[in-house]
Amino acid sequence: MKKILIILLLLIPCKAHAFERYNRVVKYNKYFSKYSKRYFGPGFDWRYFKAQAVAESRLKAKARSRVGAVGVMQIMPRTFKEITKKNPSIKGAREQPRWNIAAGIYYDRMIWKAWKAKRPFQDRINFMFGSYNAGKRNILKAQEMAKRKGMNPNLWESIEPTLPDITGKRSQETIGYVKKIHKIKGVLK
Repeated sequence: MKKILIILLLLIPCKAHAFERYNRVVKYNKYFSKYSKRYFGPGFDWRYFKAQAVAESRLKAKARSRVGAVGVMQIMPRTFKEITKKNPSIKGAREQPRWNIAAGIYYDRMIWKAWKAKRPFQDRINFMFGSYNAGKRNILKAQEMAKRKGMNPNLWESIEPTLPDITGKRSQETIGYVKKIHKIKGVLK
């Protein structure tokens, strides 16, 4: 009985390992790599953005959210319009995977630049992804609350306990989203 239980436990994939199948989905890797280099530089690991896309849409180009976000990176219409206004080199429709990925990574870059205060790299990544999910304004409010509570507002570990006061139950989605991206990235090759 004990041997059967151990075998069953070994056969059940760990949550992080469940994302390993996305290593076989390579059709968009060239876009993640290209636009990561373009907007973040050659030293930035493009797999962060692929992991984000897996968390957003499971790499499905036709993904649609109930609030109107579409594509691999789940871009909202107004956000896409803002991005293309600031970056005319993004020429296609937001439904097209190439331009959806380009827009998503460019938007990440816009957010990344906003979080330039002195903080560890990993925290800056977390602030960027947290803002992508919850909106920069909500993360700023959580940061202000963290400061009022005597926590370091530049660390993500200070945002996690204060975000529920700002976004309510939705905070768990944002916190889980950031953690999920790291889990996915950890198994991408």
